[in-house]
Amino acid sequence: MLIFSLALEEPEKMGLQERSETFLEVWGNALLRPQVAAFVSAQADRLARLVPEPHRLAEQLPWLSLSALKFRERDALEAVFRFWAGGGKGPEVFPMSRLWDSRLRHYLGSRYDARRGVSDWDLHMKLHDRGARVIHTREFRRWRDTGVAFELRDSSAYHVPNRTLASGRLLSYHGERVATRGYWGDIATGPFVAFGIEADDESLLRTSNGQPVKTASEITQHNVTELFREVAAWGRPTANHGTPEQVHGEGPGSPERAAPSPEFTVHFLPLGSAQTLHHKSCYEGRFQLLYVACGMVHLLSPDLGACVAPGGHLIVELARYLVDLRQEQLQGFSARVGELAQAAGFTPQNQDRPSETFARFYKSGDSACLRSHAAVQSTTPPPGALVPPAVQSATPPPGALVPPSVQSATPPPDALVPPLEARNPPPEGLTQPSEGKTPPSERLKLPSESRASLSEVQAPPTGSQTPKPESLPRLPDTQPPISDL
Repeated sequence: MLIFSLALEEPEKMGLQERSETFLEVWGNALLRPQVAAFVSAQADRLARLVPEPHRLAEQLPWLSLSALKFRERDALEAVFRFWAGGGKGPEVFPMSRLWDSRLRHYLGSRYDARRGVSDWDLHMKLHDRGARVIHTREFRRWRDTGVAFELRDSSAYHVPNRTLASGRLLSYHGERVATRGYWGDIATGPFVAFGIEADDESLLRTSNGQPVKTASEITQHNVTELFREVAAWGRPTANHGTPEQVHGEGPGSPERAAPSPEFTVHFLPLGSAQTLHHKSCYEGRFQLLYVACGMVHLLSPDLGACVAPGGHLIVELARYLVDLRQEQLQGFSARVGELAQAAGFTPQNQDRPSETFARFYKSGDSACLRSHAAVQSTTPPPGALVPPAVQSATPPPGALVPPSVQSATPPPDALVPPLEARNPPPEGLTQPSEGKTPPSERLKLPSESRASLSEVQAPPTGSQTPKPESLPRLPDTQPPISDL
């Protein structure tokens, strides 16, 4: 909610560069500048006042819908925003530097004194070998030591704890379960792999004497700036594509009208909804895209797959950049992802160069057609079977007078009967992809009973109510960064 509020901030209030830098600090740094911390506090205080009041929320943030959340979950959201706002409490409430060092000591153990060498080994022998060669040793080492990934200003300016990275856990204390607030996020991979290792501009990936010219931080800043530039221009008329009135021939002297912003709604679902979403008919076959992070693969099931429409797509993040996994573990994880996806009703996409970062699948209508074909075949008795009189009477004897309606419904034996698919063509947009071709990407129309917007987002819950199956490879206690903006 905070990131969407930042991305949709009016350009008059915050410029493009300031918006990009604010996003990078809030998203990837453990410590913030005072200006960015003040922005987070102001936005959190605003969201805390809007969450309990649905009418004001709909007026000021029309792109956000919390109608599916329970009241206790809304109260928890308000409590989170109140903590982010801070009030008069100082940094001692969330001592990020001490929490980061404590996590690092627990993660490295006896290797803590040699942490510089450990970070260099993880970078060169693991991340670089897996395709992230643009990450520089200096920036990766700084992030491992302090949690500051993007140092856009002087290093002394970063000293305010980033409260948006805080989370809670139940820990055992003197035999009792106590709720504790701390930092339980990523301390091994870093946020550079999300936006900083690929770019549309090939000049950013240029090398000189075998070394990348640009660092991952510079590439990340470029990519994020371009994303926010597209968001700012989204829905506005351009020289080649104006408003509908201009396109359909308004007079040259008519005044220009600003195009309305594109309509979309982000629906937040309750915790644990991945197991219960299929029980509601409005969600059955509703979604066109399902994205699953590598830490949430255990939630991929046939029940969740039933919520994806035929022709819809499934994207699963693989564990390629988790430095604690060996190569055979990565291969086992990818194989297990394919098994879970096929069990959920998805088919792997045919790609010339399969990605090692994401596994892509699509959902076809083969299963529905097979069920219909089996039902038709079950109505035809095998040769020599005893047919009940009611069924025998349905077939007139030779020479009997048959009404025209029955004659038209019963084709002669030598007539060519079209196949089942031709007699019952699938609805428009649900045609099955032919073998060896890329599945169709046309969007389906949303059900009429929902006040449909142009795009709907389904995010799997971030909670851990459902234990992971033992067949899944155990992932480390880190959350890899995901570019889901």
